[in-house]
Amino acid sequence: MTYFHRAIELQFIKKMRPGKVMLLLGPRRVGKTSFIRQWLKNSSAQVLILNGEDLGTVASLSNRTVENYMRIAGKHDTIIIDEAQKIPDIGMILKLMVDELPHLKIVATGSSVFDLSNRLGEPLTGRSNTFYMYPLAQMELAKQETALQTRAKLEERLIYGSYPELWQYPGNTEKAEYLKDLVNNYLFKDILVYDGVRNSSRMIDLLRLIAFQIGKEVSVHELAQQMGISRATVEKYLDLLSKVFILFKVPAFSRNLRSEIAKSSKWFFYDNGVRNALISNFQPMKLRNDKGELWENYMIAERIKYQNYKGLMANNYFWRTYQQQEIDWVEEREGNLFAYEIKWSANKKIKAPSAWRDTYKKSKFQNINTENYLDWIGA
Repeated sequence: MTYFHRAIELQFIKKMRPGKVMLLLGPRRVGKTSFIRQWLKNSSAQVLILNGEDLGTVASLSNRTVENYMRIAGKHDTIIIDEAQKIPDIGMILKLMVDELPHLKIVATGSSVFDLSNRLGEPLTGRSNTFYMYPLAQMELAKQETALQTRAKLEERLIYGSYPELWQYPGNTEKAEYLKDLVNNYLFKDILVYDGVRNSSRMIDLLRLIAFQIGKEVSVHELAQQMGISRATVEKYLDLLSKVFILFKVPAFSRNLRSEIAKSSKWFFYDNGVRNALISNFQPMKLRNDKGELWENYMIAERIKYQNYKGLMANNYFWRTYQQQEIDWVEEREGNLFAYEIKWSANKKIKAPSAWRDTYKKSKFQNINTENYLDWIGA
């Protein structure tokens, strides 16, 4: 299988040192294990690899004593714990290892944010470096393809997304089958161990509703009514889906002006392929009536990856007024506002809405389209 060099590679290696836990977080199947294996090929470290989904590993780590962890480590100078969120009290275990075995380098990978069941929490404060890995970013793919190839593959990425394993499948049918299997068998594994979640069918129903509302404000109250469950349950499910890196929320921007929507949110998928698998639609772009939604989701997910990999600190929002003036994406960074309108067509010349221009006179505004998008996502 093709290996793609990941954007975190240099910083990950640079920050790895004894006395710190390297946390590598991201959804299942995005290449965390492949990344670790590739790193090991070029490393002289004496490495012990443990798997949090292995009951023997869980049992051996449950004896929380320094002597036990010294025996487990043996002559190894590096310990890697894959799917670490599966291990009860993993935060306290890692803290004890870091504090009492300071010669060890420790890597813990997880397919959910570790506080899914409050398993990490405070113990690792000041003792860890956290890295996130997502489905392949265009800035990563750009290292292995020409600009012409990137342009040629845009439609494929809008429809099938960017999970690394897709590159081993030559045909679209195989890609679609892989994504359906991913949705049905992998994405919900971490959620189903959470207390009170019995099966994934409700999650899929909720995700399908959101899949048809990309780019639109989502009402939790309306979602609850449509699903016949409580608002609190919908909010819990959305929180869980965020913690396993399927969805992310974008709030409304407001400086508390009367005309501005302040309490709404939009939800986006980290990957277009997952979204399309949920609604069983892999039709080509020319046959679709959701081109704008696919484009907006793709661009915003790519921008999130770019911000994370480049260390770009920003608060992200959308903006809309009660008079229906709106902007797709607003970044608040370095004390300034940057507004972006994301359009599939490059032929339309878009200006900032008058209410935005009048209120935020010093802000920058840019239209992002199929002609200039690569600069915006760092490719």
